[in-house]
Amino acid sequence: MSGLSYLEAIVVGALQGVSELFPISSLGHSVLLPALIGGRWARDLNVSAPESPYLAFIVGLHVATALALLVFFWRDWVRILTGLFTSLRDRRVRTPDQRLGWLLVLGTIPVGLTGLLLEHLFRTTLGRPLPAAAFLMLNALVLTAGERLRRPAPVPAMAGAEPPGTEADPEPSSATLSGEASEEASAEADERLSAMPTRSAFLIGAAQSLALLPGISRSGVSMVAGLRLGLSHAEAARFSFLLATPVILAAGVLKVPDLFGPLGAGIGGQVLAGSVAAFLSALLAVRFLTRYFEARTLYPFAAYCAIVGAGSFLWLIFR
Repeated sequence: MSGLSYLEAIVVGALQGVSELFPISSLGHSVLLPALIGGRWARDLNVSAPESPYLAFIVGLHVATALALLVFFWRDWVRILTGLFTSLRDRRVRTPDQRLGWLLVLGTIPVGLTGLLLEHLFRTTLGRPLPAAAFLMLNALVLTAGERLRRPAPVPAMAGAEPPGTEADPEPSSATLSGEASEEASAEADERLSAMPTRSAFLIGAAQSLALLPGISRSGVSMVAGLRLGLSHAEAARFSFLLATPVILAAGVLKVPDLFGPLGAGIGGQVLAGSVAAFLSALLAVRFLTRYFEARTLYPFAAYCAIVGAGSFLWLIFR
C-alpha cells in the first residue's frame, strides 16, 4: 500500500467527495472503480481486506467530507448547537433550533449503533465488486420507488400554517437552501424541519443504516425516507446533509488512530492530497445539490445507478 500513487489518491478523493453527497453511494464507487480499472488500482485499493491500509486512507477522506459540510452549513450548525446547549441548560425544548438539534441527535442514534455493530461485517463480506454492482442497481430501484411513492410536498411554515406534510405546495425558493442564503432563510428552512415528528427523524436515521451496504447511498435512502414522510426534495436534502455531518465525522474520527498506526505508514502525503480533493469536491457537490433539489428529482441519479450498476456487473462477469 505504500505504493499508493498521488493520482490514485486524488482521483479517489475527488470521487469520494462527490459520491458521498450525490445519491449514488461513495462506498460502492470506492469498491467498483479499482476493480473496473484493474491492475495496480485493484491491488492498492481493496476495501474488503480486514486490515487494508486503504481503509486508513478512506478515514481521511471521510473527515474531509464532513469538514466540507461543516464549512458549508457553519451558520446553521452554530444555531443548532447553541439550541442544544440552551436546551440542556434550561432542561426544556421550546425553540425550533432546540427541537431540530434533538431531532438530529435522535436520527444519529440508529445509524451510529448499526455502524458500530455491523460495519466491519458488511464491509468484509459484501465490500467486493459484484455485490457492490448489484446493490448499486438496487439503489436505483430505491430512488425510483422513493419518487413514485413520495407524499405531497408540505406547505412552508408561516404564522397560522399547518405543520409540514399536511398539504401540497411547491418546493421552497432558491434562497432556502443555498449556502450563501441569508441566515433568515436558513432559519426558516430549519423551522419547517423542526416541526417534523420525532418518529420521522428516527426513521430517516434508521434508513441511513442501509448505506453500510456498498452501493446503497446514504443521502439517497435518507432522502427517500424523507420524501415518503412528507418532506419536499429540498427539505429532505437539507435534513440528509445535516444528519450526515456528525455521522460521517464520527465514523472518520473514531478511526483516525489508523492513520498514525501501521496501516497509515508511508501514505501521509497521499492521504493529505486525497483529503484536499475530497474536501473541495464535497464543497462543490453540496453547493450544487442544495440548488438542484429545489426543483428537480432523484430520477437522473436512479438512471445513473442502474446503468453503472448493470454495466459494471456485466463487465466484471464477462471480461
